[in-house]
Amino acid sequence: MSDQAQPLATSRLVTSIPAPAWFLVSAVFHYLGPAFAVLLFAQIGVLGMAWLRIGVAALIFLPLTRPWRTFAHTDAATRRLLVAFGVCLAIMNCSFYLALDRLPISLVAAIEFVGTIGVALVGLRSARNVAALVVAVAGVLMLIDIRWASDPVGLGFAFLNGGLFVAYIVLGHRVSRAETGGLTGLGAAMAVAFVVVLPVGFGQALPAFSSPMLLMAAAGVGICSSVIPYICDQFAMARLPRATFALMLALLPAVATLIGAIVLRQIPEMKDLAGVALVVAGVAMHKPAPARN
Repeated sequence: MSDQAQPLATSRLVTSIPAPAWFLVSAVFHYLGPAFAVLLFAQIGVLGMAWLRIGVAALIFLPLTRPWRTFAHTDAATRRLLVAFGVCLAIMNCSFYLALDRLPISLVAAIEFVGTIGVALVGLRSARNVAALVVAVAGVLMLIDIRWASDPVGLGFAFLNGGLFVAYIVLGHRVSRAETGGLTGLGAAMAVAFVVVLPVGFGQALPAFSSPMLLMAAAGVGICSSVIPYICDQFAMARLPRATFALMLALLPAVATLIGAIVLRQIPEMKDLAGVALVVAGVAMHKPAPARN
């Protein structure tokens, strides 16, 4: 297959799969990887685990996207966009893991969704979609248990992560539709994130380099956390309006609750299950706008 035919075949494969399907795969791995990362925090520092997660992704993208060529052959505005996206990824991942170290994964996911409400509101154009958002938000609020609010530091990291997640959506949509292409831009941004987290994460990550099993486990977390979901996000973002993508993120607390129960034994109560049901109902009610944002 020629160099020109191969990207064309890949593009056809990507577009043949519905955009929501790419999102659902991303949603599962978005929390499956971090859930396993929590189990490694005792052996690898929190920031060390965040750096390894980003480092594994950067190494995988390196030969595929050649970030040095991307930065050399793009205009100044695109380079600024990629640097901003990389810095966002770096700080978002660190704050996410610091929050997970202190709070249940379902609460962190619920707070993560709160920040996306404004993004969803910007693109809502019908009473049905407003109602869908109200139902989804009601479900998220049911997932937030007040008794978990006893850790202000953890909540601070969780809200920082939530704010940066909004930036991730906005910048990620711009990268997915930039001239560089979604995956090429993502690879360049991941290289930036690797450099940003290096000073604070490398020292804590050192124990992993003396244990092949630990390093393999960290690599698995990186693939599940920063490779599979971010690639799927780019495929979904390129075809979904920003408001639709933001509202579908309401599924994240539901997915996180289920993964937290299975992997971390954070068993949900009946109220949590009711919240999950409302979130799913809200997303099911939503009707995408015919025009792209």
